Amino acid sequence: MPPLMRKTLREQRRSVLSWGIGLFVFLLCYTAFYPAIRDDPVFYDQVATAKYPGLLRDLMGLHGSLAGPGYLQVMLYQLLGFLLFGMFAASLGAQAIAEPEHEGTLELTVTLPISRRRLLLERFGALAVSVLQVAVATLVLVLVLNTTLGIGADAGNVVAAHTGLFLVTLFFGTLTLAVGAATGSRPVALYVTTAFAIGGYAVETLGAGVASIAWLRWLSPFHYYLGPLPLFEGWPLGGYLVLLAATAAVLLAAVPAFDRRDVGV
Repeated sequence: MPPLMRKTLREQRRSVLSWGIGLFVFLLCYTAFYPAIRDDPVFYDQVATAKYPGLLRDLMGLHGSLAGPGYLQVMLYQLLGFLLFGMFAASLGAQAIAEPEHEGTLELTVTLPISRRRLLLERFGALAVSVLQVAVATLVLVLVLNTTLGIGADAGNVVAAHTGLFLVTLFFGTLTLAVGAATGSRPVALYVTTAFAIGGYAVETLGAGVASIAWLRWLSPFHYYLGPLPLFEGWPLGGYLVLLAATAAVLLAAVPAFDRRDVGV
């Protein structure tokens, strides 16, 4: 492993551990409610249907029954779990370039005998490894909870859905890193990523029922993650390749932008 990447992983260790523990607690707390839903699925489905209007149900991903895999889809892969994973990846992306520049430490790093391209790519490598570590750890927990609580999701489909969760959150982490590298501003990087995530999610969840914006779904990364519903239908390999290509394109676009920019003190 390259030394700068190894150093970045050490610096991120506390943040990764904190987020990992938080995601574990989230999963344990929310899946603790599942036995009640499993025992009376009709009641909880009616409550969800009555409480939220149609538009809000679309945004929240409340389609079909909340029993079994439907509960896992809404709780982890559609809404709350993705939100936390996305915040985790975006925070690491902001820490890569924009945050040390704001703190005045990046100027010293770029004076080292390494190219800016290498600096950016190794920071991205540390981001990818950190997100992957948390994704694998939470995947193991979800597989255990799926079995012990009788959720009933196919294990292979859980792996497929969790892989998609990793890929889409890695994309948003990379987007935050790239905007931070291009602008040197942590707030701008987080604002751009947040706006793109909200817009992309809204387009994907509402576009299926609104013809005028349906074409925009192809521009949303969520279309290649949520659209195929891997928890129910298995591996959408084409969509996952698009997410990987989009992540690579964002990263490659950041390299010349960071190379040309004056680093602030």
